[in-house]
Amino acid sequence: MLPRRTALVAGAALVSAPLVGAPARKGSAMAGLAINPTTDMLGIVDVQPTFMPGGELAVVGGDQVVPVINWLLAGPFRHAFATQDWHPAGHSSFASSHPGRQPFETIAMPYGPQTLWPDHAIQGSANAELHRDLAQARIELVVRKGFRPEIDSYSAFFENDRKTTTGLHGWLQARGVSRLFLAGLASDYCVAYSAEDAARLGYQVFVIEDACRGIGLPVAGGGDTVTATKAKLTTAGIRFIGTDDLAA
Repeated sequence: MLPRRTALVAGAALVSAPLVGAPARKGSAMAGLAINPTTDMLGIVDVQPTFMPGGELAVVGGDQVVPVINWLLAGPFRHAFATQDWHPAGHSSFASSHPGRQPFETIAMPYGPQTLWPDHAIQGSANAELHRDLAQARIELVVRKGFRPEIDSYSAFFENDRKTTTGLHGWLQARGVSRLFLAGLASDYCVAYSAEDAARLGYQVFVIEDACRGIGLPVAGGGDTVTATKAKLTTAGIRFIGTDDLAA
């Protein structure tokens, strides 16, 4: 399993990716990967202003995923779902809910260690909405997560107790989906946890790297969370691709 809690820090290195469209990565071994409109689904993870520059818990360059995801929605993918972090005010994962505590400290919760975050993705706030420029015509389901006051949620499939489901798996099964292609924020957090759970549930999983941004925190022994997470997910059978790997 991936580690479930790591604090964000200012100035962390981020994964670079092109700003628009379908970027060219010459010589890709998987160029021309065909999308099956019946069994393939695009999963758009937490593309919300709260996680973008100017937001309460910003990923540097997070807004740059929007045009890339829009390209995916306009072309290869006919069907998509999105996740939306959706916290009530005073959520138990907020540092402000714990007197004397600061953001990025870790406390013990009944379900395990919990990193305390700045208040973010507050229900009903403008920054908690899906990004206004995200093309939503092909988004057929929005999964709100983190709305239970007593528990945090990263994965699109489970709350952080690893037991409480979001209902996404049942919906995908009813639709006959067998392959998931994930994009969004952040590649080493909610995207990664969603990919890990999807693979565990039996889906074939692809992470579209140039449609994601990562935090890239340093890890013990060298490297960063983006590199470490990619290695773990690859071992689990998850494939990393770019937009140029998809058939037009």
